[in-house]
Amino acid sequence: MLALAAWINLPAVNRMFDRSADRVAALPPASPFRSGQRVLVLSPHPDDETLCCAGMIQQAESAGAQVYVVWATAGDGFEFDAVLTQRVLDPGPQQMRRLGNGRVQEARRAAAVLGVPAPRTFMLGYPDGGLFRLFTTHYEEAYTAPHTGASAVYVQDALTPGAPYTGRALEDDLRRVLDQVRPDVVLAPAPQDFHTDHHTLSFIALRLMSARGQEDRLRFWVVHGGLEWPIPKGLHENLPLTLPPLAARLPWERVSLTAEQEQRKLEAVNTYQTQTRILGRFMRAFVRQNELLSPEPLPEQGQAAEAPGNAP
Repeated sequence: MLALAAWINLPAVNRMFDRSADRVAALPPASPFRSGQRVLVLSPHPDDETLCCAGMIQQAESAGAQVYVVWATAGDGFEFDAVLTQRVLDPGPQQMRRLGNGRVQEARRAAAVLGVPAPRTFMLGYPDGGLFRLFTTHYEEAYTAPHTGASAVYVQDALTPGAPYTGRALEDDLRRVLDQVRPDVVLAPAPQDFHTDHHTLSFIALRLMSARGQEDRLRFWVVHGGLEWPIPKGLHENLPLTLPPLAARLPWERVSLTAEQEQRKLEAVNTYQTQTRILGRFMRAFVRQNELLSPEPLPEQGQAAEAPGNAP
């Protein structure tokens, strides 16, 4: 299995057998951002906003739009991250909370690299890996995160410090952000994204925006799109970002990036030093000639729908 993964990640193999690059070239361009627009990026974890949308954020700011970023979690659930960054074999709640606060700081720096000032960012700080539980079994009753031991928001500079880890509190915070920002465009994870935090935040975004009669303002992206995607791993700035297998049937649009935008995106990716030590090849694989955006959360009628748990 490891040999197969290494083989399919070779750029030459990718170019030889993968015709999805041609599909990307044939995609229609996404509508450009306009001066005066208010664009909100919904990011499940610190770094998702950069992987999915760093080029779009730059283009929106350059066009005269105002970009806002909201992080649902502080990314405090990755134990191996704490093992390497804090040099402890068995990280406990204190180390995991320290990791969460560290990732909050990285998120602010990455946003600044992309031109989004701190007053236009919102850290909610709900539990990494726990959003589906908040959405379902812990909508009213507080959830205790297994890695941090926390049952309420603890991260520094959170929007609502001490908010309980419940689905209701999470939705109240998101409503507060929507009320403050009044976005014209919302960039959200697609329901097909494999990560549970990602597709759960997608469901919540769809419900909240539909309740406002503004679901047409949503645009969708994918970060966890299927086995080994994006291929090949590592930094390949001259290759396109191809269609994610788990969401290949969405009506994708292409956002072409300039070389300067790619370099700024790479700089923002590298800001996440806690993550790049482990996931650097995966994260830098998103620094490509384009980004992808879908105006719809589901495939067109008549096409089979993908599900987050399906194999690509």
